[in-house]
Amino acid sequence: MEEKIKTILERDVVPILASHGGGCEFVELTPNNIVKVKLTGMCCGCRGAKASIKGVVEGILKENIEGIKAVEEI
Repeated sequence: MEEKIKTILERDVVPILASHGGGCEFVELTPNNIVKVKLTGMCCGCRGAKASIKGVVEGILKENIEGIKAVEEI
């Protein structure tokens, strides 16, 4: 499942965040199917980061991979 997460992040999430000067890196998949990511670039520390995690990253991953429960930023 980790490879699929990485592929979807690169293909679908990173281009969206890059349009705002940011990015996203996969960190880990917990045993409870929570994906941990690190925001990079302009997304790192941005006031809208929480909305990006929930609205963009989590939405896309849940839409494409059954069983993902949540996405959290580290």
